[in-house]
Amino acid sequence: MNSLPGKAALHLCRRAAAAGGMRVFAGSPAAGPPAVLQALRVCHSGSGRKGSVNTKKRGYDITRNPHLNKGMAFTLEERLQLGIHGLLPPCFLSQDVQVLRVMKSYEPRANPLDKYILLMTLQDRNEKLFYRVLTSDIEEFMPIVYTPTVGLACQQYGLAFRRPRGLFITIHDRGHIATMLNSWPRDDIKAIVVTDGERILGLGDLGSYGMGIPVGKLALYTACGGVQPQQCLPVLLDVGTDNQTLLDDPLYIGLKHKRIRGKEYDDLIDEFMQAVTDKYGMNCLIQFEDFANSNAFRILNKYRNRYCTFNDDIQGTASVAVAGLLAALKITKNQLRDHTFVFQGAGEAALGIAHLLMMAMAKEGLTREEAAKKIWMVDSRGLIVKGRGNLNHEKEEFAHEHPHIKTLEEVVQVIKPTAIIGVAAIGGAFTEKIIRDMASFNERPIIFALSNPTSKAECTAEQCYQLTEGRGIFACGSPFDKVTLADGRTFYPGQGNNAYVFPGVALGVIACGVRHISDDVFLTTAEAIADMVTEENLAEGRLYPPLNTIREVSFKIAVKLVKYAYQHNIASVYPEPKDKEAFVLSHIYSPDYDSFTLDTYSWPQDAMNVQDV
Repeated sequence: MNSLPGKAALHLCRRAAAAGGMRVFAGSPAAGPPAVLQALRVCHSGSGRKGSVNTKKRGYDITRNPHLNKGMAFTLEERLQLGIHGLLPPCFLSQDVQVLRVMKSYEPRANPLDKYILLMTLQDRNEKLFYRVLTSDIEEFMPIVYTPTVGLACQQYGLAFRRPRGLFITIHDRGHIATMLNSWPRDDIKAIVVTDGERILGLGDLGSYGMGIPVGKLALYTACGGVQPQQCLPVLLDVGTDNQTLLDDPLYIGLKHKRIRGKEYDDLIDEFMQAVTDKYGMNCLIQFEDFANSNAFRILNKYRNRYCTFNDDIQGTASVAVAGLLAALKITKNQLRDHTFVFQGAGEAALGIAHLLMMAMAKEGLTREEAAKKIWMVDSRGLIVKGRGNLNHEKEEFAHEHPHIKTLEEVVQVIKPTAIIGVAAIGGAFTEKIIRDMASFNERPIIFALSNPTSKAECTAEQCYQLTEGRGIFACGSPFDKVTLADGRTFYPGQGNNAYVFPGVALGVIACGVRHISDDVFLTTAEAIADMVTEENLAEGRLYPPLNTIREVSFKIAVKLVKYAYQHNIASVYPEPKDKEAFVLSHIYSPDYDSFTLDTYSWPQDAMNVQDV
C-alpha cells in the first residue's frame, strides 16, 4: 500500500494508546475507566471479541452482501471455503489498514456531499467497515452522516440514490402495508425511524427525498448507541409533496401530486402502526421524525400510550435542550425556577422543550401553572399572549396576560429573559442588539441557537462569545468551530445534538422491552447527560460531554433507563438482570469482523477407516 496522508495515519495512531494491552478511542480517560466502558472503547480489530458465523451463502453473493462482506480482510482459508478465491485481489488486509484506505479516499474530498456519498457507498458495500470508520472518529463523521450534511444530501437524494436502504410506502399502498413489510429481508426488526418528509430539518417539504433522514438517524443508532444495524428499518411514507419545485422536476423520485391529508392520511398511519406491531411485535420501537407541526403532536398523543413510540423532534430535542440548561445551572449556581425563558419559535421543538422544562421545574417544587409563567414564546406573529387569535391548544398554555409585542428584539427588551432559545429555523434571528441586551441584563446570559442546518442557526458561536465578552453560555444545534477571543480565552461550543439522546434511549428501550415511552424517560435522560458534564467541560464552554465520548454517554443513558424501567415496572424482559451494565453491553453491536472459517475437526483414525469390499 502506498504512503498514507498524515491525518489518516493519525486516526489510528491517536487511538493506539495501550491500557493493559487494550487500544482505546480518542478522548478516553487515560486512567482506570470501568471495565465495561473499556470494552466500549476496544479498537475493533485489536483485542475485541471475534465471533464465528455460519452462512449458507457462497461465492459472488458473499462479496455483494454488505452484512457479510469483509473485502480484502477475508483470509485465504475463508476465501477457499466460501468460494470467493479469485474474486478478490491476492492481498490480505487488517481492518485497521482498511480504515486507512477509506481515509485516504475520504480526506482529499472537500465537498461534504462527496464525503457523504463515499460513506453511504461504503455502507452499501461493507457494513462493519462503515461502522468501524464512524466509531473511529465520531466527531469527524457525525456532521457528514447527519446534520448538517444530511440536509444537503436530502435535497440531492434523487441524484445520490444508489441502492435501497429502507422501505418507501405510499398512500396508494393502503390495505397492503403488511405485504410490503414482507419485502424487507429481515423479520427481527427492533427499531424503525419513519418520516413523511414534510418538515425535513429546517428545509421544509422534501417529499420522498426525506428518506435520507431515517437512514442517517439509524446509522447513528448504531454508531453512537450500538443498536444492531440489521435490526433497524428506515421508512418513508410518501403521501405526495406540496413542494412545487419537486413536482415540476422530471427527475423527482416520489409521488408527483399534492399531499394527501385528512382521513386517508390518518388511515395510512393507523395501518402502518398496526402492520409493524403485527409483524415485529409490540416492543418494536417506532420513532417519528420530521413530521409537520400539524401532525407531529397529534400523532404522538394518539399513539404514545398504545405503542412503543416517540417523536425525536419533540421529545429528543426537549431532552437535549433541557440537559444543556441543567448543565448551565452549574455555571449560574441557581435553579431552573430562578430563570425566565423566551423561545424564538412555538413549534414542536419549542413546545417539547417547554413541557419538559415544566416537568423539571415541578421537581423543584413549582406547580405546572407557576412553571408555565416562566416561559414565553414568540412565533411568526409575535409574542404569544392571551386574547391573540388562532392559538392552538399547545400554544394556549404559554399565552400570558401581556400587551402584544411584534418582534423578538422588543420581547427581549421588555421581558428581560435570562435565557433565549432559538428553534424556529430563522437564520440570524438573534441579532447583535438582542445578544448585547441579553449580556446587559445578565451576568451569564444563556443563549441557545438550536436550529439546523448551520445556515438556519439563530446566531454563530463567535457572535455570542464576542458580543457577550465571553460571558454567554452558548449551545448550538449544528457544529461550530472553536472561538478564541482577543484576550486569549478559547471556547468550544456545545452542540445540543439529539444524538446525545436517541441512541441511548433506543438501546435502553430495546434491551429491556419497554412498551410505552413516557416523558419521564426523556427527563431522566436529560439529567443523566447533564451529570456527565465536568467542570473542565464547562470551563471550555461545553454544555455537553465531548462528542468523542458519545458511545459511553449512550451506554450510561441506556443503563440508567434499564434501571428506571425495572424500578417502575415498565420493562417486559424477565427475569430482571442483576448486572444491568453487562446486560446492556450484551446488546451492543461490534464492528469487529466475524470469522467465516468452518469448524473442522478429525475423528480417531480407526473410526475413519474406509471399509472396502
